[in-house]
Amino acid sequence: MKAPSFAYAKPRTLAEALELLARHGEGARILAGGQSLIPSLNMRLSSPEILVDITGLPGLNEIKNNGKSVEIGALVTHSQIEKSSEIKKHVPLLAQAVPHIAHAAIRNRGTLGGSLALADPAAEYPACAVALQASIVITGKKGERRVKAEDFFKGLFETDLKPGEILSAAEFPTGGKSAFLELTRRHGDYAIVGLAAHESRFVFFGVGGTPVLVNTRKSLAETRAAIAKELDPPADLYHSSATKLHLAGVLLERAWNTLSTSR
Repeated sequence: MKAPSFAYAKPRTLAEALELLARHGEGARILAGGQSLIPSLNMRLSSPEILVDITGLPGLNEIKNNGKSVEIGALVTHSQIEKSSEIKKHVPLLAQAVPHIAHAAIRNRGTLGGSLALADPAAEYPACAVALQASIVITGKKGERRVKAEDFFKGLFETDLKPGEILSAAEFPTGGKSAFLELTRRHGDYAIVGLAAHESRFVFFGVGGTPVLVNTRKSLAETRAAIAKELDPPADLYHSSATKLHLAGVLLERAWNTLSTSR
């Protein structure tokens, strides 16, 4: 299928981009990596009046180590994160997650900001952000605001972003032990069930409309009992809810053992 007709603009500054978003309101869509947007246009699932292409905006494709946190610009690609020595050293959970994201061609184009703003419940970065207690940096005409990742994801493909705002970066605290695991039918597919774990914060994805945080208890058995009560994964074409819950328990045990060994 072909995409519907739409206008196109490529602003040179963040201020120009915000002006375009304010002018067109809900009729505007932001184009960054485009790995989710372009297919939705071609399938006529999205029909914007105008695409605002932010790929050339300065300052949004940088990784900055601020000492206690690493700030990653919204336009930083999955491949940049995968190759970054700063990420591998200071935010290893992201480095562990990236190889699970689709395939190399998509990782070369897809962006951190695009993934977080889309808020796909089966995506890796939202769960990592919640596990790491990241802050999402949102820019609007009135300036910047920061939202805790745990509060940013509101529901299925729903976030705290308001009309006229751009997700400009995310800040990830450094340090701590992490483990990342996911199960898929084939490598590169969306996760059946996934788990991003950092210290005592275990965040499951693919089990609900948003990442689901389960704080660990004193023992593995107590934590397994907790996820049985707190997780209610929806069935899909291939897996029942009970199967997904069982797989969540398998990942929990693997991550628990990994973190226990590394302490």
